[in-house]
This record gives sequence, structure tokens and C-alpha cells, in this order.
Amino acid sequence: MNRVLITGGAGFIGSHLANRLIKSGYQVSFLDCLLPKVHGKSPRKNSATLLSLDIGIREIIGSVTSQNDLEESIKNQDIIIHLASETGTGESMYETSTYANVNVGGTALLLDILINTKHSVKKVILASSRAVYGEGKYLCENLGEVYPTSRCSETLSRGEFEVSYPGCADLEFLPSDENSRLNPISVYGITKQNQEQLVSTVCKSIGIDWVIFRYQNVYGPGQSLSNPYTGIVSVFTSLIRNNQDLTVFEDGRGTRDFVYIDDVVNGTILGLENSEAAGQIFNIGSGESTRIIDIAKLLKEYFASDISINVNGKYRMGDIRHSLADLSLAKKVLGFKPEKSFKDGLRDFVDWASKIEKTESAFESSLSILESKGLFS
Repeated sequence: MNRVLITGGAGFIGSHLANRLIKSGYQVSFLDCLLPKVHGKSPRKNSATLLSLDIGIREIIGSVTSQNDLEESIKNQDIIIHLASETGTGESMYETSTYANVNVGGTALLLDILINTKHSVKKVILASSRAVYGEGKYLCENLGEVYPTSRCSETLSRGEFEVSYPGCADLEFLPSDENSRLNPISVYGITKQNQEQLVSTVCKSIGIDWVIFRYQNVYGPGQSLSNPYTGIVSVFTSLIRNNQDLTVFEDGRGTRDFVYIDDVVNGTILGLENSEAAGQIFNIGSGESTRIIDIAKLLKEYFASDISINVNGKYRMGDIRHSLADLSLAKKVLGFKPEKSFKDGLRDFVDWASKIEKTESAFESSLSILESKGLFS
């Protein structure tokens, strides 16, 4: 099985994965709609990821919401790596229909075609997200493992940013393993959970192998610097390069598991090539916890910038407090081991970003939209 279709293959993760696969001897095709907020208004001229793709990769410009585009893409394919997705926790909270149509509807349409048409597909790999865990897993001295629900605006407005749980005075944050309770608190997270359920249920019923990866916060060269919902590393980078001060939400002590793009590609290929991965879900992360305020400080240092870092105490609904992946299963079954530390990976990202053309940051305008809808305070 060496014919691979990557939906969303001209995007950040997809382009890195496509180039690696074709160098490894796979026949690679991609389906991508070249969304302007990701690739710009002139992707043939300005999209770093599209322009980086190997000339041997077959391209199909189209959408996962189009039956004709999907049917054309699936022809003569052995493996589908389904990356195409609307991404962005904040945006998903007011673009509910779009996120549901693309993420859930597109996945359902893909599976519908696999059920009802002749094809050669033997395996489907789905890119899911750490967003399915929501606030994640905590240890309570009285109750043991607990799963807090989303934080409410009343406590957040008082500057109480850590999560709480009834009957627990103190909570210890724990890494989420694949058996942790799914408790998404954003529309984006809900759509990723729905994708997981659709793929695992349908593929099992029709005899197609499936593998699901819950990616943590992926970053690295090629990440969009113009999309305000693509990730905090690229958002901060775009602001610094435009000599704009950084605004850090809440108290800056929230944490994330940032995983370098090369490690994500390595983990995905391990799952593609390892028969023991079939029918399983894997976390793909770094296993390291990094505070948001420390990202801002590191970027300021690496860019040798004199901008200011402002911790403003504001918050966005749908954001989580902490995130960290338990990688035990991926290490055991796949032999996955993240190789790039966050500091080294961030240096590589800064070196790349320093060499490309500056783009205007849309971060402030995105916050204005959120604020107008009562989602940012």
C-alpha cells in the first residue's frame, strides 16, 4: 500500500508529511481548497506550504465538502490521511456551522463514499486534537481522578483562572492518556470528537483499518503567520515581526504541550506503517509542559526585540487552562519518541520566520470579533 491521499495536504502538517512520504517512495496526492485565511489571496505566489511541495506530488484543488472532489481524489488510493479541517478554538465558537460542515460533514461525506462506492482504500488515518480532552484530568486528594468542566465567566472575571471541582480543595493537573474522559469545551473540540466517532465506527464496520492521532499544539517552519487562529507561537511571532507588543491572556501561567512538526510527521508515519496501530488512538506531543508567558519571553529573546509583554488578565471562552499528553501508548506501540525540545524547536522556527516576508497580523481584529460576540472579556 503505497498510494496515499492527504486531505488538507497543502497545509502546515500536510505539506511536511507529503514531502516526507514522497521521499520515502510513496505515491502522494493531496486534496486542498487553499483557504485564503491559511494560504493568502494568491496561494500560487505566497503560500509557503503550497510552494514547498515536491513537484512529484499530485494536486487536486477542491473541498472535502464536495462529493465530486472527494470521489475524484479517492480513485486508486490505498491510504487516506484525513487532515482537512477548520482549526481554531476561538473562531469555532462563532463559526459553528462552518466548523460542523467542514469537520463533521466533510468526514461523514468521505466515509459515505467509502461505504457506497468501489475503491481500493485499505486504511484511514485521522488527525484529531488534544481539544477533545477539554480541561483534562486532575487528581483530587478526596475523590481521586476527576475531570473538571469548562471554567465559567464569573470566576474568570475575578481572576480565578485555575480549574476547580466540587469537593476538592486542591487539584493536581495530570497528563491525559488516551483513556481519559473526553470532555471538549469548544465547538472545535466537539467536531474533532465527532470525527473520531465517525471514523472508528464506520471504518470498523466496513473492514478498513483506522488510526487516530490526537495532536497537541503543533508548531514549526511553514506554520501560517497570517492566520490568527493557527497557534500562539505563530501569532506572537507575527506581532513581534511587526514591532507590536504581545498581549498574554489570563495570568500567563496556562500551559500547553508544544510538539515540533518533524516529531508529528515521524509519529504519523510510524502509525501508517505499523500494523499494530490499526484500531487505536494515539497522543502525539512532546510530553513537555510550557507556560504561555514563557513562550512570549523566549520569542522576545530569540528575536532580540524590545517590544513589551503585557499580561492583561482577559480571557477567551473555549480556552483551556492546561494541556499535556501522556505518550506512554505511542512509545509502547509505535516506538514514538519526540526528539526536538521546545527551546531548540522554537529557535528553528524563529530562524525560518526571520527569513520570510512579513505579513500583517490579524490578531487584534480577531479579538474584536470575539469581544463583539461576548466571547472575550
